[in-house]
Amino acid sequence: MPRRIETHLLAGPAGQVEAILEAPEDGDACAVALICHPHPLFGGTMHNKVVYRVARALRNSGYVVLRFNFRGVGKSEGRHDLGVGEIEDARAALDWLRCRYPGLPYTLAGFSFGSRVILSLGCALTDAARLIALGFPAKRDPLGALAHCNAPKVFIQSTHDEYGPPPEMEAFYEQVAAPKRLIWVEAEDHFFAGGLDALETQVAALAIRSGI
Repeated sequence: MPRRIETHLLAGPAGQVEAILEAPEDGDACAVALICHPHPLFGGTMHNKVVYRVARALRNSGYVVLRFNFRGVGKSEGRHDLGVGEIEDARAALDWLRCRYPGLPYTLAGFSFGSRVILSLGCALTDAARLIALGFPAKRDPLGALAHCNAPKVFIQSTHDEYGPPPEMEAFYEQVAAPKRLIWVEAEDHFFAGGLDALETQVAALAIRSGI
């Protein structure tokens, strides 16, 4: 699907936030989505290949998609804040997106570190259509708010994710509150090597589903 691309510097809690907005060229959008990138201190940016593939799958399904750089990455101002300030960066980006497209349902998606951010933010909200957590680091993260989070949650995990391998991920998932869904993608590692096409297909299928 042809796309319309805009670059923006949004107002954020630590200064400007660099962002890319992608919208379908033809027809009205059916929903909006915010996508968060992996860990900034390990090279994560909004141009990460997993983030890009997720954005493309959603846009091709009729979504308007906003990707952005967390504080201290690219042209985004501020310094890394161990995930605390990054949640507020995501909140500011989401507020901007929803103000621009009022009334449309919204999805939050994030990869790795970004999945932690969107789950923290999404579980604190009451009206997210869906939270999509990709490459969730189940070996490292406590259950926290996920034990009683009522937002619809979809976890998409590589079958060979070193930070959330099947035994640890499945044990973690069992403790997560419903509604929820766990999707495994056959891939070589945490970054979905060898499985990016399958990942994109799964996200596109999710986009056209009602519920999770």
